[in-house]
Amino acid sequence: MAQKPHLPPEPRAFDAIVIGSGAAGLTAALNLAAHGRVAVLAKGDLAAGSTAWAQGGIAAVLDAGDTVEAHVEDTMVAGAGLNHRATVEFVAANASGAIDRLAALGVPFNPGETVSERWHLTREGGHSHRRIVHVDDATGWAVAQALIKAAQAHPNITLVPHMAAIDLITHRHVVGTRFPQRRCHGVYALDTAVATGRRRVVAFTAPATVLATGGASRVYLYSTNPDGATGDGIAMAWRAGCRVSNMEFNQFHPTCLYHPKVRNFLITEAARGEGGHLKLPDGTRFMARYDERLELAPRDVVARAIDAEMKRLGLDHVDLDLTHLGADFVRGHFPTIHARLLELGIDCTVQPIPVVPAAHYSCGGVMVDLKGRTDLAGLWAAGEVTQSGLHGANRLASNSLLECLVFGQAVADDIATTGRAEPPPEIRPWDESRVTDSDEEVVIAHNWDELRRTMWDYVGIVRTDKRLERAAHRVKTLRKEVQDYYGNFRVTADLIELRNLVTVADLIVRSARGRRESRGLHYSTDHPHMANVAVDSVLDPMQGREPG
Repeated sequence: MAQKPHLPPEPRAFDAIVIGSGAAGLTAALNLAAHGRVAVLAKGDLAAGSTAWAQGGIAAVLDAGDTVEAHVEDTMVAGAGLNHRATVEFVAANASGAIDRLAALGVPFNPGETVSERWHLTREGGHSHRRIVHVDDATGWAVAQALIKAAQAHPNITLVPHMAAIDLITHRHVVGTRFPQRRCHGVYALDTAVATGRRRVVAFTAPATVLATGGASRVYLYSTNPDGATGDGIAMAWRAGCRVSNMEFNQFHPTCLYHPKVRNFLITEAARGEGGHLKLPDGTRFMARYDERLELAPRDVVARAIDAEMKRLGLDHVDLDLTHLGADFVRGHFPTIHARLLELGIDCTVQPIPVVPAAHYSCGGVMVDLKGRTDLAGLWAAGEVTQSGLHGANRLASNSLLECLVFGQAVADDIATTGRAEPPPEIRPWDESRVTDSDEEVVIAHNWDELRRTMWDYVGIVRTDKRLERAAHRVKTLRKEVQDYYGNFRVTADLIELRNLVTVADLIVRSARGRRESRGLHYSTDHPHMANVAVDSVLDPMQGREPG
């Protein structure tokens, strides 16, 4: 899909800035564009984020036998009681409307198999009904393409790919005011599309800024996410003084393809929802030993079960078997997965798929209310970058795109109804007067690898106090090394991501060490029981130190 011409690297002023071009960002932008000029910044290509990678679908009550109340209860159960019921009810109640809006944009959801069914609905782990609307097994790609096409066609939307956000522009960057109001005024971003010469940092300013930068699963060595999922928005908001919450709840998808050439190919949840069996190499099913719901148990249960079997037997992987479903069924329901596996020499119609758990989703993030407001005036957030109260201690399958769509709409509605704020004051330009180009780029690659391996080994599916203590010590050292490097050299795309990843890693470890129980995605062998009262983990950068 063609992309709009890249903007020249100069200061740009808009009525609203959206950082992120996935489902949350583009939903917000399309609704904001009715009220003014909107810039959408993407770190890479417009469709390079996690939205396009989503396979399974979007959860919504669309069947006569289903209810919003059932969707709410399924979400609460999966979230181990840590969800905010008001948020869950808000999202579930607005789900069908979000699906209708996508259909109106041209998303070709699979049609129903009978006259009474508008769309085909599948079922996934943790759901009590079939309520997952989908486009074969490539729903995210179809959603991304429809949203991008609509944004490209809108005269009030400027799409800016290859703009790596560095830091939010806040009151500390205002020129000439000694005590400015604490507020967000936009973002500094590195133009990574410049082919020749030194890449420049551009200041984008607006009365309203929306964070829609996705999650942070690339902080782990193995992840199903694209490379850009480096927690940029979480880290930027933290440095700007926003609270973050529930960072210890990192969802590991149970079924990532185990293959030496491909380390981040997801096998959709729907593969188990449609009857796939998890097996040991000798063909034995094992989920009955862990949960009566078998393969339809929530992801945290299934991921821990697989992890336990691999450790118990010294396995590199377990198998996901679809062969009993029939070749036509598999090819019809999972055409993308079937085709990709064939390219890798695996025919999933006649042989099982080797799978392992991998980091998949960040349930914690920047704290927001039901309107997407953060702690900082002028800054809103939507999607995986946030902790809205929807997911609690574990995200229910196919609630992720749904959250993006509902909160993207809510953010735009709030910005439109709060009235247009005063234009941003004069902002200081990016200062590179005291830094030089680096001649030690190897430091970034080395620290990146060490950080991700530390998180995988010590802050993974099963945790202990000792492992978390080791992680805290190493992350602290890495943070200092990265900060020293950042202070001496000009920014690069890799340095921006590493700086954000080490910040997010610190937040995850601090949150995990503070939770003295096992709940949802956080499982500690030293604290194996769940506390009677569910309490969010909240970290506040304004307590005890100045954010920066």
